[in-house]
Amino acid sequence: MTEDYTTEVRRDTPGWVTASILLLAIVAVSGFGLAWRNRTHLQATEQDFSTQLKTAHQANTQHAENIATLEQRLAKADETETALRSDVDVMTKKLRVTQGDLTKARAEAAQIRETSNKQIADMNDAVKTELATKATAEQLNNVSGDVSAVKTDLAGAKNDLKMARSELGTLIARNTDEIGVLRRLGERDYVEFTIPNKNKPQAVGPVTIELRAADPKKNKFSVALVVDDVRTEKRDRLVNEPIFVYPKGGHQPTEVVINSVAKNKISGYVSVPKKAISTATAAAAGD
Repeated sequence: MTEDYTTEVRRDTPGWVTASILLLAIVAVSGFGLAWRNRTHLQATEQDFSTQLKTAHQANTQHAENIATLEQRLAKADETETALRSDVDVMTKKLRVTQGDLTKARAEAAQIRETSNKQIADMNDAVKTELATKATAEQLNNVSGDVSAVKTDLAGAKNDLKMARSELGTLIARNTDEIGVLRRLGERDYVEFTIPNKNKPQAVGPVTIELRAADPKKNKFSVALVVDDVRTEKRDRLVNEPIFVYPKGGHQPTEVVINSVAKNKISGYVSVPKKAISTATAAAAGD
């Protein structure tokens, strides 16, 4: 009776049930492992994405900074280009004025030479006429005086031609005698001056001159010039080297020439167009 019961119980639990349970357990364990692996992979993916996002953000920030820097450099370059264009325009205008003055000065020099030659020829003709028509001793003495005057004027004209010329074509006198020759030509007014001390401005015609430094050994000097309240410094200039300054509204320059340099002392002359000195004096009186 007991054996029959045992056999009956064993038949109530089929083998496929046990196999099914075992299979389900294996599937569950496999699913859990797969889920764990997927979760780990997902976390790694999220971390990589976060790193890439952070790197991209940093790259975008650096790119924006680079763009801002380039924009600043471009703006600065534009400012520099504008300033350079302005300087070029100013220099072009000044060059045009200088070229015009040079052409005019050359024309004036040619006219002076032609006028001098004509005056000499006229005086020679007059002397020859006097000699042919008058023979008394007194008349001969007068004629001799005229001949001497002609010789003097001729010598002056020769000295005129030997004088150096500035870049604007004006004649440069090196001493008082040559200044006298230029005065006789009558094209400009000449004012001689001597400045005996440094740093003491002195008015000479329309220009105020201040000696800043003197080097007698090298025949060099430095001066400050004031024309129409505009101060200009000229440094390390040589003797007999003309210095040109332009008054307000004037097209013809005022010329300053230093003929000699001593210790803390200079001498020379100021050459101005006709009527410039009287105009400057009247303006100063009005002030």
